[in-house]
Amino acid sequence: MADEVVLLDFWPSMFGMRVRIALAEKGIKYQYKEEDLRHKSELLLKMNPVHKQIPVLIHSERKQCVYGVGRKLWATKGEEQEAAKKEFLEIFKTLESELGEKPYFGGETFGFVDLSFVTFYSWFYVYETFGKFSMEAEFPQIVAWVKRCMQKESIANTLPDQKKIYEFVLELKKIFGLE
Repeated sequence: MADEVVLLDFWPSMFGMRVRIALAEKGIKYQYKEEDLRHKSELLLKMNPVHKQIPVLIHSERKQCVYGVGRKLWATKGEEQEAAKKEFLEIFKTLESELGEKPYFGGETFGFVDLSFVTFYSWFYVYETFGKFSMEAEFPQIVAWVKRCMQKESIANTLPDQKKIYEFVLELKKIFGLE
């Protein structure tokens, strides 16, 4: 692995998507290693021994780990889900307020905040379906921003289809008895 860049990842991870987009934007070639999160590889456990999570970016034997959040909206029910929905909507209201009328969060050009946030787009259908709301109705500026971001080849070629993520979440719910 001397000068090689390796990404330990799992395809629906929005945090992994961020890393993949950043690598594509920088033109960095890397080896992609898909992880089975139920049977984690020895390399993942070695490179991220504390959290044991993906994504992990490895360069010259040095690792960079990214940690994620965001499950309550689809993994809970009743009052807990309603509280999660309320918190989710408040967070997105704040984000939409920060975006304002600008094309991107940093102004006229796509930047780090855009990169960090755009991967949530793949999960919008999951959030809408389980949260019973419409992203476009609630956050029209965010949806317009996503459409601008999706015009970038690095993003359009990296983000998985929303319905594929939804099917993945349905499988997770079965596995973890969350139906």
